[in-house]
Amino acid sequence: MTEQTPEEVREAVRVGYAAAAVKVLEGGVASCGPQSGGDCCGPQAVEIDEGFGAGLYGAEDRDGLPAEAVAASLGCGNPLAVAELREGERVLDLGSGGGIDVLLSARRVGPRGRAYGLDMTDEMLALARANAQKAGATNVEFLKGTIESVPLPANSIDVVISNCVINLSVDKPAVFAEMFRVLGLGGRVGVTDVVAEDHLTPDQRAERGAYVGCIAGALSFAEYRQGLEDAGFTDVEITSTHQVADGMHSAIVRAVKGSSYSPTTRRL
Repeated sequence: MTEQTPEEVREAVRVGYAAAAVKVLEGGVASCGPQSGGDCCGPQAVEIDEGFGAGLYGAEDRDGLPAEAVAASLGCGNPLAVAELREGERVLDLGSGGGIDVLLSARRVGPRGRAYGLDMTDEMLALARANAQKAGATNVEFLKGTIESVPLPANSIDVVISNCVINLSVDKPAVFAEMFRVLGLGGRVGVTDVVAEDHLTPDQRAERGAYVGCIAGALSFAEYRQGLEDAGFTDVEITSTHQVADGMHSAIVRAVKGSSYSPTTRRL
């Protein structure tokens, strides 16, 4: 089989997630991930999948959200469980999909804060904006763009979150550099992602699942740590939470820009 170019991989990701959004908009549940043929990350059935999707959020988080936001949850964890969001903070969700993490972030940062979602897929953006309107969320904004080129100013964000999306990027050093750029001094990273055990080669990762299924493109634990440190982050912590394929894990990733939290981040 011919190896895909980076452009072909990105288009495959876009098509897979666009299809998932359309299915939810038509009243269905997003059907993705390794267990459904690898079309995109996420569950076949939200209420029963234990490795991906809405089942990784507590009932108290899901309560009050639009059903479409829950149905479109396609991640491998719950980044808000580790991000420790504070009142008044500005949060950026990379690859925001149907908007579940943005809406939950908006609750936590309150009216003085703001939650941004970034997605490259028109269909997901339409779904997320509709969900925000249904939820009555006024402190949210969904932006179109790629996670390798974030359309926000430098030093404008307090916390970057992401849920099983960075593994889909074809240029992860660019993603890490953009995360560092948009964060203010003391800004924090709190993401969940699929990470490979260090002994697995890229070919062995590809044998375990498709790139669009969040498997083939996953970095190893060592590669992820090195990538964040090369971008300038400190206090990098990567902790496995559960296995999603042989030698592949959902993991919590934390890092800091600088050595301590500073509430003086420049505002937009």
